[in-house]
Amino acid sequence: MRKHAVKKITAALLAGVMVVSLAGCGGKQKSAAVGADGKVDTSKHEVINMLVLGDKPSNGRCEAMLEKLNAVLKEKANAELKLTYVEWADWQTQYNVQLLSGDKSLDIITTATDWLYAWENTQKGAFMPLSEDLLKAYAPKTYEQVSSMDDWKYCKYQDQIYFIPEDHYTQYTNHGLFYRGDWAKESGIENGDIKEFEQIGTYFQWIKDHKEGVIPWDIGGKINPGGLLGGYLNSKTDNIVIPSVNVGNYEFWMGVSKDDPFTVTSPYMESDTIYDAAELMKKWNDAGFWREDVLNYDGDCREAMYAGTSGSDEHHSQTYYTIRPSMDRKQPGSDAKMYWWGMENNNVSKPLKTHGAAAISANSQHPERALMVYDLLRNDETCYRLINYGIEGVDYIITSDGKLDHPEGWDKSKDSLDSNYWCGRNDDLELQDVQWWDGTKGMIDMYNTFAYDNPYTGLVVDKNSVEAEMSAMASVLSEYIPPAGIR
Repeated sequence: MRKHAVKKITAALLAGVMVVSLAGCGGKQKSAAVGADGKVDTSKHEVINMLVLGDKPSNGRCEAMLEKLNAVLKEKANAELKLTYVEWADWQTQYNVQLLSGDKSLDIITTATDWLYAWENTQKGAFMPLSEDLLKAYAPKTYEQVSSMDDWKYCKYQDQIYFIPEDHYTQYTNHGLFYRGDWAKESGIENGDIKEFEQIGTYFQWIKDHKEGVIPWDIGGKINPGGLLGGYLNSKTDNIVIPSVNVGNYEFWMGVSKDDPFTVTSPYMESDTIYDAAELMKKWNDAGFWREDVLNYDGDCREAMYAGTSGSDEHHSQTYYTIRPSMDRKQPGSDAKMYWWGMENNNVSKPLKTHGAAAISANSQHPERALMVYDLLRNDETCYRLINYGIEGVDYIITSDGKLDHPEGWDKSKDSLDSNYWCGRNDDLELQDVQWWDGTKGMIDMYNTFAYDNPYTGLVVDKNSVEAEMSAMASVLSEYIPPAGIR
């Protein structure tokens, strides 16, 4: 077995990484200032700034929605909402920089424990601790719902609550490759169904040989570090990614399997799998399955797939439900399919309840009003529909049977709201989208037959004792992984 010299520090790293944290920063607790009559004082108008992830929309639809939403928020909480975007180009760096900048204008923070560094940022003092009294007073409906599911325990650090889980929203966020079933079938893959990771190469090569002007995977490397590499590791091992212990931007530490989740391993150091992956990626790179300048390219792969100039795209199942019908409209007969990572070994976990979460910035000047606004966005039907769907009759319509649809001529690529409210969605207020793929329920039911609960829900990691080693490893990975395996 080939080993890196860094293997020598494995024992020290493992000893530090899997400690449930009992020490750290902690912040100044805000108190709930409610009047003697039990009512909240909203006499002063407040602007609440919410940090969201994604490219800032430029079609005017989000601004129009906010105008309507803010009229409601003014009436119900004497507040208005502003959105600040961390755009996808270099988002991994810019998100953390934004949170730790000391910006006093930020109030509500979109976070997550598996991909948005929630625990790390908690330990660094980015978030404000939230007492139960504060939550009861200013976000009563949210407090009651989360309490009914006994989920506050997943949001605590040093026995204090630091964020609110998006725990009442059903989704599968396991990633995979979207591809054209019609082309896969023509490439010789039975029924056009990719079932093994290596078959992706068969599909890509067929595109190179038969579809002039089409890039098999026209991905922008800047926004997709480790896309296929992570998929390969997921599919070729039983390892489970341990969230919140990334080495830089890379999912490095893993549990051995769902049956042995608390024995820590790393395919980068413990097996030859990483070498096999690198060799395959080099082969695909040499074959020209993506742009030569992929590391600098930041184009939109999904739009290229819709346009017929890319043969694939990569994201999670929740996205595929809308990709399929969109491809049916934009590329008739394309039969878009998804090869999800772990298909070969059923290595799929259910999302953490904190895959989406909201926090209050430690620097917020009005956390009480921020909680009030969040409570309205999450639980008030009028506010919920505005922030998620836009203006009725313009951005969306309600069908006679109560489902979500869009006006004639509406095009997601051009007309999308892009408010990116991913920190408080609520199944009780969600509308079933008629444009979702009609096989969505069947796909979810299929996952439910084997997907396992993520064993790391609520795990808080103290990395202080190994921070220097982790930083050094991050530098190595950022230097060598992008050229070898960013695809």
